[in-house]
Formats: sequence, C-alpha cells, structure tokens
Amino acid sequence: MAPRWFEDGRLHLGLGIEDTFVPQERPGERAIDEYALTEHYERCRDDFALAAGVGAEVLRWGVPWYRVAPEPGRWDWDWTDRAVDALLEAGLRPLIDLLHYGTPLWLDRQFAAPDYPQHVAEFADRFGARYGDRVLDYTPVNEPVIHALFSGEYGYWPPYLTGAAGFAAIAANLARGFVLSQEALAARVGDRATFVHVDAAMSFVGDDDAPEHHDEAQRLRHQVHLVEDLVTGRVDAAHPLRQRLAGALTDDEFDWFRSHAIRPDVMGVNYYPRHSTELFERGIHHGGGFADPRPSVDRGTDGLREALHAFAARYDAPVMVTETCVTGTVAARIAWLDDSLALVERMRTEGAPVVGYVWWPLFDMYEWTWRHSDRPRAEHLLTMGLHDLVESPDGLLRVPNPVAERYRHHAERLSSLPDISLRG
Repeated sequence: MAPRWFEDGRLHLGLGIEDTFVPQERPGERAIDEYALTEHYERCRDDFALAAGVGAEVLRWGVPWYRVAPEPGRWDWDWTDRAVDALLEAGLRPLIDLLHYGTPLWLDRQFAAPDYPQHVAEFADRFGARYGDRVLDYTPVNEPVIHALFSGEYGYWPPYLTGAAGFAAIAANLARGFVLSQEALAARVGDRATFVHVDAAMSFVGDDDAPEHHDEAQRLRHQVHLVEDLVTGRVDAAHPLRQRLAGALTDDEFDWFRSHAIRPDVMGVNYYPRHSTELFERGIHHGGGFADPRPSVDRGTDGLREALHAFAARYDAPVMVTETCVTGTVAARIAWLDDSLALVERMRTEGAPVVGYVWWPLFDMYEWTWRHSDRPRAEHLLTMGLHDLVESPDGLLRVPNPVAERYRHHAERLSSLPDISLRG
C-alpha cells in the first residue's frame, strides 16, 4: 500500500477556520456561531481560495452539527454540500472537525445526555456516507479535555455541570461518542481514512510541589489526557484517575473502552504559547477556569517542544501542531510563526515524528466572551489571523496583513525542501 499523506516524509502546512458553535441561549448568554460571526457561511468559497492562495495544503474545518441536524431525524446538508465542493475545488485537503464544540438545540442535556453518543455517532455515519468517497481525514472530537472542563467542571457551557463529578460525567460521555464516531467513519470510509485526534496542550509550572498544590497539580496533569486515555484503552485499574471516573463508568464500561480501543493515526496538539501553561503560586489558591483563573506563563517554543514530545511518546503516534498562534500585533504573530516553524523543522531533523503544522486561524475570530456580553462583535475581535476582519458596508472584508505574506514565504520554502525519513 502506498504511504498515506502523513507518511511521505514532508512537513504538511495547514490553516484552520474557527468553528465553535454553542447555539443554546439563556438569560445573559447568547448563542455563538463563529461561522455566522465571521460571515463564513456567505463567504466560504472566497475563504477557501484565501487559504489555498497563501500556500496551505491542509484546512482544518468544522461542520455545524446544530444546523445540519435542526430537528431529530431531519438532516439538512445543503450548505455543507456546497462548502465541501468549494473546499475541494480550491485544491485543499480537508481535515474535518466533526465536533469542534457544540450540540444541536434539541439535544436535552447536551454532552450529558444519555443518548449523546448514539446521536453524534449517527452524525458521523451520515457525514461519512455522504462525503467519505472524497473526504478522508477526520478529527472526531476537537479538544475533548476543554469540552469536559467548560461543560463539566467550570459550568461555563451547556449543560453547566461543575466539579469533579461534572468533569467525569462529560469526559466519559464524550469518550463514548468519540469511539462510536470513529468506528462509524472507519466503516464508511474504509482503509483510506485517517484519524487525527486533537487535544489541548496544558501544562503546569511554579510552586506545584507546595503542599497546598501538589495533589491538584498531579490531578490536572493526568486529567489533560483523560479522554484520549479512555478512547485508546489506557485507563486500566492502575490508571491514576480511574477512581475519579468510578461514578461515571461501571467496571463493564471500563472493559468496553479497553475492548473497543481506537487509536490516532496522527496525534494533534493545540498549543498557544501565552495560554497553554498555567502557574501555581505558593500560598495562593486558584480554582482554575474562567471564574478563578491561574495566571499563564509564556514558555514559547520550549513548551511546544515539550508538548509534541510528550504526546508522541504517550500515544506512540506521529504528531502534528493542529493549532497555534499568538493574539497580538502583526510583528508578534510573524515572530511566533517563524520561531514555531523553525522549532518544528529542528525537531524533524532530530528525528521527532512531527508531520504537520497548522496556523489557527486563517482570519481573525471573535472571542468566546461575546456569548456572555451584550456588546457588538467588533469589541470582541481577536487579532490572530493572516487576514484582518474589517467592518464595511459590504460586510466583513478579509484584508491580508503581512502575516499572510510570511506564511506564503514559508509554504514556498518548505515545498522546495527534500523529504526526510522520520524516526519514531
């Protein structure tokens, strides 16, 4: 069999389009749909052309499940059909975020619903049946640890569970759906399917060995990997968080995960240098999360190197930077693009199995705090992209900034480099 794309020795360069969908509303919280906020629904064809125009090969792109499935048993693929056609016509390789964030409006209790796993698996199955002859690369669940934190521990997103029990409940149900979704896609797409599991790189430094922080720091370090550990069959009797899941999973369900273990073809790592490392401070008790955040520490490329090595070793798989950027000035973005890509190239020459790099996002996005605000979207703009979002009478314009030209430069440079054989 010919090598698959991630086995060909090249570094595959990509981009992403922010695709968070949390459509549920309640007093003080409005629905958030990044495609609507950024007008991607209307401009998707032009957006795909922008990605191809700066030399991207791969596009991480998500499907708005809540719009595809507006009612139980009713499926509306009209916009997705046109978008997938346009994406492929642009010459991009889609890496589908089947579930980035968010569930349909009719699914009571969202990720905590007892039948959530069956519903998300049906979504996966129907997507695979419709597009699997042309679309081969999938992320069943983006950042499941963030899902479990926001929806299960912090009470920030639906279904607003909190604490250790909430985290365990969401993590367990997400994992069930994760396994069933990958199984459904594999059955539809066949041996050509590639599964890129993606999770957030989260690390903890500082006075984490202080008595008041030691247990919490240890829990958090293991918790970062908990959903991926479940789906890959790593949660056995000796797993350090097995007991934390005991209220959410029976012994038979633990056995089910081990007998239905799935694996990533590529392990994706989302790393943001200014946010991915949290600081423990002696004598200061922080709960973490949005209500009581620990301060973050910018560990730059050292943190990225550590995360890539850790994920590759833990899951015995090639790794890919699936999201990275800094929110800031054009100069800061260019500096991080240069530095992070240089690190990835060094690691590859050292034999690290790094197969891809995705700058996130293609164009600016709007901060998730927009959901909890009544201010206009312009006040929530995050300057992250290769293209600025600029308000105009004709809607949101995509205006290329110097980061786009720098990205194009790297794409052209990397395309001329010889392939290398990666050692594990």
